[in-house]
Amino acid sequence: MSWHVAALTLDNLDDLPKRCRRCVFWELSEHLGSQAADFGSTELEKEAWVSEVLLEWGSCGRVVYMGGAPAGYVIYAPPSAVPRATEMPTGPVSADAVLLTTMQVLPEFSGEGLGRMLAQTVVRDLTRRGVKAIEVFGEQRPGTEPGCLIPADFLRGVGFKTIRPHPRYPRLRMELRSAMTWKEDVEAALEQLLGSITIPMQTSGVRSEPLPRVPTRAGATVSGAFRALCTPR
Repeated sequence: MSWHVAALTLDNLDDLPKRCRRCVFWELSEHLGSQAADFGSTELEKEAWVSEVLLEWGSCGRVVYMGGAPAGYVIYAPPSAVPRATEMPTGPVSADAVLLTTMQVLPEFSGEGLGRMLAQTVVRDLTRRGVKAIEVFGEQRPGTEPGCLIPADFLRGVGFKTIRPHPRYPRLRMELRSAMTWKEDVEAALEQLLGSITIPMQTSGVRSEPLPRVPTRAGATVSGAFRALCTPR
């Protein structure tokens, strides 16, 4: 089944699951969130929050589609734009990090590696934007309220490390320097490869030999490195 990823905008905000579309756990303080729920204005508040972050900071999420249907999403923003972050027991978020607030894959699309792929998408986006790190409040007991937190075990499995333990809401962090180092390794391998290429003369009846596979500093081949980048896990 074909898939693609799109930036989260006001145009596709309604593609989020209804429960998530109405959820303002991160977008408002606990007090204001309760007021919005009482007045039935949580959807308007969510839309206003996305609009403000888009205008002041830029893209704040991604939606993945499978066969044209929404299959999952991820949202992230600067900590200053996330009021609830200051109320978490393992806060505050580090000044050099962007906060990954929530990620969800719809149950019917589970087991396809979309969660890991969404995490990789966030890393690529923020690395290009010069962000140094990603932090996230994990859920140590998944399946309990609120359901918009990401399971801590999943986060550890995709490269996050616990920096502030907690029995319920540990804070985890991923340094993005490693992603930049990987990029540098690939670029260095390409330079070696291009420097070793000799353009063969056109000779009738002579088969040219395949180009050598040049290893990167990490020990992988160039083609292997590209497969690692392009293949969702």
